[in-house]
Amino acid sequence: MFSDQRSLTILMLPWLAHGHISPYLELAKKLTTKRNFHIFICSTPVNLSSIKPKLSQKYSHCIEFVELHLPHDDLPELPPHYHTTNGLPPHLMSTLKTAFDMSSNNFSNILKTLSPDLLIYDVLQPWAPSLASLQNFPSIEFTPMGAALTSFSIQHIKNPSVKFPFPSIYLQDYEAEKFNNLLESSANGIKDGDRVQQCSARSCNIILVKTSREIEEKYIDYLSDLMGKKIVPVGTLVQEPMDQKVDEETWIMKWLNKMERSSVVYVCFGSEYFLSKEQIEEIAHGLELSKVSFIWVIRFPKAERSTRVEEVLPEGFLQRVGEKGVIMKGWAPQAKILQHSSVGGFVSHCGWNSVLESIKFGVPVIAMPMHLDQPINARLVEEVGVGVEVKRTGEGSLQREEVAKVIRDVVVEKFGEGVRKKALKISDNVNKKEDEEIDGVVEELIQACTGRGI
Repeated sequence: MFSDQRSLTILMLPWLAHGHISPYLELAKKLTTKRNFHIFICSTPVNLSSIKPKLSQKYSHCIEFVELHLPHDDLPELPPHYHTTNGLPPHLMSTLKTAFDMSSNNFSNILKTLSPDLLIYDVLQPWAPSLASLQNFPSIEFTPMGAALTSFSIQHIKNPSVKFPFPSIYLQDYEAEKFNNLLESSANGIKDGDRVQQCSARSCNIILVKTSREIEEKYIDYLSDLMGKKIVPVGTLVQEPMDQKVDEETWIMKWLNKMERSSVVYVCFGSEYFLSKEQIEEIAHGLELSKVSFIWVIRFPKAERSTRVEEVLPEGFLQRVGEKGVIMKGWAPQAKILQHSSVGGFVSHCGWNSVLESIKFGVPVIAMPMHLDQPINARLVEEVGVGVEVKRTGEGSLQREEVAKVIRDVVVEKFGEGVRKKALKISDNVNKKEDEEIDGVVEELIQACTGRGI
C-alpha cells in the first residue's frame, strides 16, 4: 500500500473536444487538492494553448501538460490548427478521429517516458487502454457525459430493438435518425458506437462518470448493470471562475447589478454549436415577446467571425428591446453570470457541461436541445424538475410563441415556482455531496494504482 507521502502519477488522455478536455482539467484540479497526485494532461498543441490559461499558478507544481502530435504529413487536409473539434469543419470530423488513432505510436512513447501509475482515458480511443495494458499500467475510463445518455447509448448499441426502461428518456422521431447516425458514423473503419463499447470494456473494474447521484442515481445503477462495472460519479466538475477579471466581466456584472433579483435570462448554445439564421430569428422574437430581460451570447463559425450581429437579428430588434437586452458576441463569463442573483433562467442547448453548471448554481433551465447528447440531457432536466423544454414542431423547428411562453413560465409565472424551488434544492444537495464524491474517486484511484483494482 502506498503511503500518503508517495506521489502517484496519473496520465489523462481526453478526446480532442473542449467539452471533454475541460472536465479532465477540473478533475485533475480536484484530485490534486485531495492527495499527493501528479497529473499529466495529454492533448494536441492547439488544444493545450487554449486550456493552459485556465490553470492558475497554484497548480503548476502538480499538473503538467504533455503535447500529443497527430500525423499531418499523411493527412495534409488536417493541418495542426485543425487538431481540435473547436472550429473544425464538420466534414473533417472522421479525419480527426483517424489522425487521433494514428497518434497511438506517439502516445505509446509518452506512456514509456512518463511511466504513470494510472491512465485515465476518454470514450473514443480504445487503443489507449490497450497500450497501457501492454506496458502493465492500469487504466480507467472517465466519460465526461451523463449516466442517462451513456446508458441510453450503450443499451441502444447492445439491444437496439429493446425499449429503454425509463420512459422519461426518449428521442423524438426527428432526433432519432441523427442520434443513430452519430453512433453509426465511423472513422478508420471503426463505428463510434463500437469505440464507446470497447473503451468501457477495457476499463479496470470501475468507470468514472461526470455526474452526481443527486441527479442520476437510477441511471448510474442501470449503467453499472449494463457494463458489469462499478460506476463512480465524480460530481459536476464545474470550472472554477478565474481570479483575473477581463473587461467583458466588469461591464456585464455592472449591468446585472442594476437588474432585479432572478429577472434576467442568460441565453447561450455552447462553444461549438452555431445557430442558423432561422433559429436566431425565432429565438429573438421569442425573447422580445417574453418581455424578460436577457443576456444572449451569439457565436459565429471561424469563417464568419467578421459578421455583425445586427446582420442576423430581425430588423429593428436591438432598438425595440433597448436596455432590456444585451448581446455578447463570441464569449461571456458564463459561470459568473449564472452565479449572479439577477439571473433567473438559462436558455440552454443542454450540453452536459452547461446542464451541470445550471444545476450547481441553482438556475432553472429553458431547454432547447440542438443535437448530439442534448435531447437526452433536456429530457433529464425536465425529469429532475429543474427546467422545462421548449416544444418544437414535428419537423423540429422552433416557434417564437413557444419560446416566449416557456421563458415566462420558468422565470416569471406562478407555474414555474416549483421549478425555481427545485433548482435551488437540487443545487444545495449536489454542492453538499461534491466533497464526498471526490473522496470516493480518490479511494478508487488509489486502489487501482496499488493493483487491487486491476
